[in-house]
Amino acid sequence: MDEALAEATRARTRAYFLKNGTQASADTVRARTASAFEALERVLDDLTPAVAARRSISGEWTVHEIIDHLVETDRPTLDELWCLLAGRRPPGEPIPAGLQSMAPFTRPWPWLKRELGRLHADLLQAVAAAPANFDTTARAPIVMVVNVEGGPGRTVPYSWIEELDWKSYVIVQRLHVIDHMNQARKVLAAVTTA
Repeated sequence: MDEALAEATRARTRAYFLKNGTQASADTVRARTASAFEALERVLDDLTPAVAARRSISGEWTVHEIIDHLVETDRPTLDELWCLLAGRRPPGEPIPAGLQSMAPFTRPWPWLKRELGRLHADLLQAVAAAPANFDTTARAPIVMVVNVEGGPGRTVPYSWIEELDWKSYVIVQRLHVIDHMNQARKVLAAVTTA
């Protein structure tokens, strides 16, 4: 990728996090994140295990695999958020971008949905427990992935490590859920037309 485009992408992303994370109130961050979590739950509400496991687009995850990925990333995310809320940098490396369990399809669909709901509730509870004016210099490194133009009518992922404060870190979880909710909708649309 062209360095000027890379720097512009990083600058635009940082400006978004400053406005919607760092400078936003904790209540706003929590409400916007809760809204994204609820929207994903509505998409998943009536899905049967068979539909969730159906591969409708070659090279794309199934909805089952998408939710497995969210469960696997949300577990360490919650640990990292607790570190930030304790005023400490999370130990270790950033959570890998494509994390999945060893065998996604061995996990029952109803369990995956319940586990995702539990993890999201715990994350929102952690945010709600933070004092309204809580501030810390602690930052968490994340693997930031943004789709950028890769040629006419084509997008490609661009990634880098970004250091985020606790509210921006929560906003990333909101964006992560929205991204995968849109992916699930695309997969489900292909299931119904197949």
